[in-house]
Amino acid sequence: MTTSTPTEHTQRSALTPMVIIGILFFVFGFVTWLNGALIPFLQIVCDLNEFQALFVTFAFYIAYTVMALPSALILRRTGYKRGMVIGLGIMAVGSLVFIPAAQTTHYAIFLIGLFVLGTGLTILQTAANPYVVCIGPRESAAMRISIMGLLNKGAGIVAPVAFTAWVLTGMDRFEESALVALTADERAARLAELSNRLVEPYIYMAIALVVLALFVHFSALPELNVDADNEDDDEVADKWGILKYPQAVLGAIALFMYVGVEVIAGDTIGLYGRLEGVSHFGSLTAYTMAFMVIGYLAGIALIPRYLSQSKALIGSAFLGVLFTAGVLFGSSESHAISLMLFGWMGIPTVPDTVAFLALLGLANALCWPAIWPLSLQDLGKYTSVGSALLIMGIAGGALIPLVFGYFAETFTTRSAYLVMLPCYAYILFYAFKGHKMRTWSR
Repeated sequence: MTTSTPTEHTQRSALTPMVIIGILFFVFGFVTWLNGALIPFLQIVCDLNEFQALFVTFAFYIAYTVMALPSALILRRTGYKRGMVIGLGIMAVGSLVFIPAAQTTHYAIFLIGLFVLGTGLTILQTAANPYVVCIGPRESAAMRISIMGLLNKGAGIVAPVAFTAWVLTGMDRFEESALVALTADERAARLAELSNRLVEPYIYMAIALVVLALFVHFSALPELNVDADNEDDDEVADKWGILKYPQAVLGAIALFMYVGVEVIAGDTIGLYGRLEGVSHFGSLTAYTMAFMVIGYLAGIALIPRYLSQSKALIGSAFLGVLFTAGVLFGSSESHAISLMLFGWMGIPTVPDTVAFLALLGLANALCWPAIWPLSLQDLGKYTSVGSALLIMGIAGGALIPLVFGYFAETFTTRSAYLVMLPCYAYILFYAFKGHKMRTWSR
């Protein structure tokens, strides 16, 4: 008769939830990183400037701010597992909103659909991230989150490529040079034809989300009980007591900055690539996501054995500053960077400035895996509220890209990437000092 060690038992008990949560993280990534291809698509269909087009990210990510604390309350009432099912159901509804949006080409309806999708994702992420942190040793949490990030960003490679193949074929018929020769009615009809290409993929997405909700409902995923000793506490104390923990509050700000630069790198690369004359602009988000995958693989290999979570965050911030400088001061004519990195594999090359923008995926990869465990450290009964606070930080993906869009319209798109430098500077502060603080007095 053989007996298993406690470590072996823990690994087996953590495997099932890790697999289920991994599937959910793939869904997170697929839905989220469709925005990178959706932005230039809607810019054409709805005749938008850059600032207007970036309301796609605003509508999607502002849901995290509006719904983060309500999500924590929902999870306390329903439990984490049932909360995930509810989140998936809401996302299915958001996908269906895209059908009338595509049929009417009304930008406001697209934005409503994106907000509903973001609401469902808020509930899902508020539940899923504590699972990854709490189902194993805290010191290896960044490694587990890196695995989840690998799936998330892997989906970010698949989504824009699939969207480009399914929706963005034959785009020469919809370029401004082709549309300008048409009458107003002919132009409207052609753009309506392009918009209606969204109907079929979003119907399939809604069906897939419903199937996944049923899968989670009937799965063996255990209920997470991180707030067991918090049941008798006053609800208001639960909400505001988190403010006593600098590592969580400052971590939420760091996450705000990080998500802002991540969204700029992933979702504006298509816009910028289109301006630089890149023909396959709809799939450029996949380039950024591919470098993020490389970064996550490095995190899995190095954290915590060779690299601490705080040092990984320091390195990420330094790389962010370096690659942002490349975007600002690199060549828009040369393709040398992409030729060296992936052109030899037959992957279409891009101007150096676009390549540096894609490389920001590598710089950003380990920020999320490092910030989460550093921020939730020592929170105890405030873990779920701390998670909700961090989820609110995802609003950086709503607001910072809008600042970028304003500067892009006011000055130039390339100079607008300056907004990323103060973001990386703050992340560097949090990596060096902010995450160590346990009181506000020092």
